[in-house]
Amino acid sequence: MGDPEAGLEPSVYDPIAGIYDPWSRSVTEDVQFYVEEALASGGPVVELAVGTGRIAVRIAEAGVPVIGVDGSREMLAVARDFARERGVEELLDLRLGDLRRPRVRARVPLVIVPFRSLLHMTTDDDRLAALRAARRLLEPDGRLVFDVFAPGADDIEATHGRWLEREPGIFERADWDEAERVLTLSVRGGESFGTMRLAWLSPPEWHALLERAGFAVEALYGWFDRRPWTGGEDFVFVARRA
Repeated sequence: MGDPEAGLEPSVYDPIAGIYDPWSRSVTEDVQFYVEEALASGGPVVELAVGTGRIAVRIAEAGVPVIGVDGSREMLAVARDFARERGVEELLDLRLGDLRRPRVRARVPLVIVPFRSLLHMTTDDDRLAALRAARRLLEPDGRLVFDVFAPGADDIEATHGRWLEREPGIFERADWDEAERVLTLSVRGGESFGTMRLAWLSPPEWHALLERAGFAVEALYGWFDRRPWTGGEDFVFVARRA
């Protein structure tokens, strides 16, 4: 048999895996939301772009098994250490894989893609491939839950082309291409440096892609407190396998 990890390129997150958690430590508002979704599903849960386990470990701590997939070996190494530290390594099955080819055969009631990770898909072909891959992982009537964003003019003006200290000693720079709707985000701290590209869409565009991928949208929230989306930068989709 061939190597199941063959063909995967190094991830843009590998160089910043060591500073990822300090960089994102202020992002906590989504954790309880995804834990509640996991508990309601009964599990197990597949988390695509699991990263350092920021959410997956908390779901495991709630007693729900998680299969976590990520394209970064270094981020997965951090996640394994985190799970071991919290005593939930037996509930967390971490695998190297791509959003479009997650290499999971299990069928589950819930797939989640937190922290805007679908924005790494920069073309409709890639977005559809990722959404269809998530659908294949779902049981009949299973649900896909993810959050994304579309920047406001104020955010672009305040951050464009500037190095800003996000956390002590950790800086980020946002270069916005409004015509292409692409954000080039750079992060540096100590010896670590990484750059990634994120592409955004409007809620109606995501809605249309979900339908093309075989989903029926159940809810569109404007924040993790489940308020309905009425405009704004952040939105959370809940979609059922049609």
